[in-house]
Amino acid sequence: GLVLGIYSSEKDEGAAQFTSAGDAFDRRVSGKLRELLSVCGPSLKKGKTRIFHGLHQDFLSVVVVGLGKKNAGVNDQENWNEGKENIRAAVAAGCRQIQDLEIPCVEVDPCGDAQAAAEGAVLGLHEYNDLKQKKKPVVTPQLHGSTESEAWQKGVIYAEGQNLARYLMEAPANYITPIKFAEHIEQKLRSFSNVKVHIRPESWIATQQMGAFLSVAKGSAEPPIFLEIHYLGGANTNDSPLVFVGKGVTFDSGGISLKPSSGMDAMRADMGGAATVCSAIVTAAALNLPLNIIGLAPLCENMPSGKANKPGDVVRAKNGKTIQVDNTDAEGRLLLADALCYAHNFNARAIVNAATLTGAMDVALGSAATGVFTNSSWLWTHLYEVA
Repeated sequence: GLVLGIYSSEKDEGAAQFTSAGDAFDRRVSGKLRELLSVCGPSLKKGKTRIFHGLHQDFLSVVVVGLGKKNAGVNDQENWNEGKENIRAAVAAGCRQIQDLEIPCVEVDPCGDAQAAAEGAVLGLHEYNDLKQKKKPVVTPQLHGSTESEAWQKGVIYAEGQNLARYLMEAPANYITPIKFAEHIEQKLRSFSNVKVHIRPESWIATQQMGAFLSVAKGSAEPPIFLEIHYLGGANTNDSPLVFVGKGVTFDSGGISLKPSSGMDAMRADMGGAATVCSAIVTAAALNLPLNIIGLAPLCENMPSGKANKPGDVVRAKNGKTIQVDNTDAEGRLLLADALCYAHNFNARAIVNAATLTGAMDVALGSAATGVFTNSSWLWTHLYEVA
């Protein structure tokens, strides 16, 4: 199969414009692709697809995808690159069409940005289907007709990192328990000689006096784990690291302050912060980034039981401060209080914390953006620039 991009015309009456790879393919088939597009309906809108069969013996199915306007560029109001996102979304749609045809391999037009095209292809073909008897066929995306192989490979690594986080968040909570989460990440990092993974058991957590973290974990039959990852990619392994901290509640029932049953199954993804942090380190290792990173993930379940936290309980955190628990469904801050306190042991250049802390963020900002709180304008500037 083959996925090719086409830009929409700047003016409604103008002809649509192929990418360079699309133009080259159209010449190979003596202009048939352009001719078919002109007679099979209105011009392709952004993200829409059209499929043709039998145009070329090497590609029995060709999917043409709409990339939107060629000069889309960066949207300053939304602070994102619309051009890149258009490529990702369009390529993803095209690859899924090839997958529906059960074609095992798809060549992808780089569409002017091979990294974005690779991200779109790999992200678009991802699906959690470990437990399904009938699985969609595996489709292998490859770069088509371009020398941008380095950018393509970088995009594949980026997307595989995101898919790792998606896999961990989508898997059922009885398959991704705290220990299984930690073992999965350890297995992903096993091949890297400059990465050390420490899976800290409950006894270690107790010796660290992480009373806030343990107070959340004690309601569940699943023992807590404190996952600690050291990636030493810097020229000097003693250089101050970046420290990433991620909330790792592998299932959040709310505890005694029980959540409504409707939608509670989605709380298997309440370890999204830990999944993101760990996946970022796996990606950094794969890219061999020249810096030192430490990842910390307090992992546990928040469950109601005779041993669970009760509203009104007072617990003591690692820093010695006491905390009154008014609502046991506000458990994330208890885990993170101890993890962030522990993070200060590493003389960090910066500490970045990621967590699914509250649905109120979604109410305030919607699903397309998230909130950032920081005491460092330097760090915020860097985050804003790379967002």
